[in-house]
Amino acid sequence: MATKAVKRAFKYRFYPNPEQAAELARTFGCVRLVYNMALAARTQAWTLRQERVNYNATSAMLTGWKKTGELAFLNDVSSVPLQQVLRHLQAAFTNFFARRARYPTFKSKKKSRRSAEYTTSAFRWRDGKLTLAKMAAPLNIVWSRPLPEGVAPSTVTVSRDAAGRWFVSLLCDDVIEQTPTSGVVGIDAGLDSLLTLSTGEKIVNPRHERRDRAALARAQRALARKEKGSNNRAKARLKVARIHARITDRRRDHLHKLTTRLVRENQTIVIEDLTVRNMVKNRSLARAISDAAWRQFRTLLEYKTDWHGRTLLVTDRWFPSSKLCSTCGALAERMPLNVRTWTCRCGTVHDRDVNAARNILAAGQAERACGEGVRPQRGNLRSGQPTVKQENPRATTGIPSL
Repeated sequence: MATKAVKRAFKYRFYPNPEQAAELARTFGCVRLVYNMALAARTQAWTLRQERVNYNATSAMLTGWKKTGELAFLNDVSSVPLQQVLRHLQAAFTNFFARRARYPTFKSKKKSRRSAEYTTSAFRWRDGKLTLAKMAAPLNIVWSRPLPEGVAPSTVTVSRDAAGRWFVSLLCDDVIEQTPTSGVVGIDAGLDSLLTLSTGEKIVNPRHERRDRAALARAQRALARKEKGSNNRAKARLKVARIHARITDRRRDHLHKLTTRLVRENQTIVIEDLTVRNMVKNRSLARAISDAAWRQFRTLLEYKTDWHGRTLLVTDRWFPSSKLCSTCGALAERMPLNVRTWTCRCGTVHDRDVNAARNILAAGQAERACGEGVRPQRGNLRSGQPTVKQENPRATTGIPSL
């Protein structure tokens, strides 16, 4: 049986004692400060002198900052998270210059993710217990699932979310068994049904946000009535954050179970390329589209298919999957969103979503058989297109219309 070695992160919740919580809070603050100072220095060097500052230069700056009286407190925390955040900044600039990301932005005390990364020199892993640098006792981790047998973490990331929960992520080497299967499936994403498979199966949309919408509204109204800067406002903010965290956790759990099932059952999976960033500009559907989390679903599918040796194909975003008859290939002129079933001139009665899923599967298999890439180039999206899905005129050339 074929296997594949991968780097895999295992995330657990833990409960720090007061001393550990204080140490981690100081570390988070120092990490944020060093990142912002290094970003300001690199930006100023380029603006004033057209000079590019690399990681080595910012590392030397950090050494100098620690020797000053104003920043001597940087010596009180582990140096490894501070060096790691400079490496992250270097990666952010590398992605920016390669035009894969926007220019790096400063970390906010209230909005940015609070985290710190430790490498092997800054933690001790012994007998299943993890002790971080500058700490005397190991972390009280809730082991919700075991680590792979006989492995030790190479990197540890500690974080705290807006709801006040502490998490530790352990990056380990893992081996994934690649069991081949013969299944193929096309997937159409939607709102009435979260996913519709080419087999005819429809997966119900759980609508996680809608289930907690009333509770969230009450908590947000209570937060708005509290005086800014008061302890009561901090408590109310925490209640809002916990509701958001519950929604996010349920959504992530559902998508993980769904994508794992699809990857285990199918060797080839075909999906469509959805521009969620543009689609959420439709104000009447933005909340529902965001709750469906199509982008997260695709991200999970991408790395899980890679791990298990599956093939993930992505059809062009302008392919008219809903308007094309999967039986005779005729193209309907119009297909409003309120039309859920329609009859082709060949006499076939189509369920809109099932028909779209079958067309997506056929398009992916056809383009793969012809030796053409079905993953669209990001630059193909033309400005001025409406946010609802429609066909590209080039994609419908030669297809008869109804």
